[in-house]
Amino acid sequence: MKLGKRLIVCVISLGLIVGSLSGCGNDVQEEEVKSIKIGVTVYDQYDTFVSQLIDRFNVYASEKEAETGVAINIEVYNAADSQPTQNSQVETMMGDGCNVVCVNLVDRTEPKTIIDMAEKNNVPVIFFNRELVAEDLERWEQLYYVGAKAFESGIMEGEIAADVFKNDSAADKNGDGIFQYIVLEGEAGHQDAIVRTEYSVSTIIERGVEVEKLNYAIANWNRAQAQTKMTQMLGEYGNKIELVLANNDDMALGAIDALKAAEIAPERWPVVVGIDGTNVGLEAVKNGEMAGTVYNDKEGQAKAMLDLAYELSTGGSLAGLDMEDGKYIRLPYAKVGVEDVEEYIEKSEMMP
Repeated sequence: MKLGKRLIVCVISLGLIVGSLSGCGNDVQEEEVKSIKIGVTVYDQYDTFVSQLIDRFNVYASEKEAETGVAINIEVYNAADSQPTQNSQVETMMGDGCNVVCVNLVDRTEPKTIIDMAEKNNVPVIFFNRELVAEDLERWEQLYYVGAKAFESGIMEGEIAADVFKNDSAADKNGDGIFQYIVLEGEAGHQDAIVRTEYSVSTIIERGVEVEKLNYAIANWNRAQAQTKMTQMLGEYGNKIELVLANNDDMALGAIDALKAAEIAPERWPVVVGIDGTNVGLEAVKNGEMAGTVYNDKEGQAKAMLDLAYELSTGGSLAGLDMEDGKYIRLPYAKVGVEDVEEYIEKSEMMP
């Protein structure tokens, strides 16, 4: 499904047209380039974090245009959680002459078709936000990844939860000295979901807090699904639930929706912690509904992706980009609590 197209038309000399026919981004010199085309496909347009990242990406593209005078045309597609659909979208974008394609993989274990197309057409691919297997990224030299290290977010989520238990006696509702918890996981078998869960729980334990797992549920990063799952677990465990560890803010907010629908007084709510620092997640921290979130730097990732795509499309140098092993650009996470949430809200609001 194609979301839309932002086309910027510019006058190009006959000499440039002839030159550009020789190949994609890396085959022309930067001073000759007047226009580039970047294709983007996301696994799900309704994922709040991904949607906000793409908004930032478009903002930075406009800024880069103003800075360089190079017209940047962006095509964005929604794969609607279908890997075959996404494969077809990538094929279309390469056929349309995109200089580089940015892919938010539906299935991180199935990038082969896209990689094979990229190598065949000599079009660089930037995978982002949903990290593929490291061995796959090594299959061709023009494959890159922009994102963050999932385990860092799990550690920080665990630190937030442990600090609440240690500093607020009300968090231990039954007074047994044990944090009874449930987990709302992103996807079955998804590496980021597994890592976020594993490290959040192990970090709580490492910080000296005893825990007891009551249950977990797969909610596919989705707020509505999380509300349904949380409602079911409230029916089973009621006020025994003292902590909700959610793999992202949307699922944390789904848990809060369930608490509200059950008409449970806020002072009786379990501690709820999320990950991503989306706008709605930050507001929930500000108003005290969430104990905290882990900020996933969407602004930094969007800018890094745009800068990398620009250099690849114009034949520029990657030397000025902060890359690991010539393949990875990773932005750090940050813990966000009520004491510093305004700083991150302002950071988000600074963007048009």
